[in-house]
Amino acid sequence: MTGSPTETEFHFEPLAPGHRRAAFCCGVAALDRYIEKQARQDIKRGVAAVYVLTPDGKTIAGYYALSQYSIKLGDLPPEVAKKLPKYPAVPATLLGRLAVSQEFRGRRLGELLLFDALRQCLSTSKLIASVAVVVDTKDDSGACFYKKYGFQELPNIPRRLFLPMATVEMMFHSESIR
Repeated sequence: MTGSPTETEFHFEPLAPGHRRAAFCCGVAALDRYIEKQARQDIKRGVAAVYVLTPDGKTIAGYYALSQYSIKLGDLPPEVAKKLPKYPAVPATLLGRLAVSQEFRGRRLGELLLFDALRQCLSTSKLIASVAVVVDTKDDSGACFYKKYGFQELPNIPRRLFLPMATVEMMFHSESIR
């Protein structure tokens, strides 16, 4: 894959006090503000797990946040809902935020962040059930990004997308076969 980062260039780690949060700028004020002002508080309060992609243990090239979530069964497409128990809601994982610093754009880090997040979601779903990964996109370009990787729209909820955990599992199963 041309132009893609190597594992030695970057590594993932949980957000920690030594990361330079104030220096992160992706160009979306809400995402910049979140990493600088809110992410550490969300971690302390147990409402999000935030992971950063860093080349040096200090600089944040990108980040994502994961939380537990639930989806009303009626919000899922009928062909998906019919395969699930008839509970009012089913467990899911929320990919609440994903952002790449402007300084590191054009290096496919968004894809790297997404795949690490999906790997985390899949691993966690083996311990704490989750039938899907859910994401709320900020705009149409965000929706296009996620749709490239198989995310589908939830009917009647604008810009909310989901990816069944069974699909995530197949993605990584086929990756390990290559």
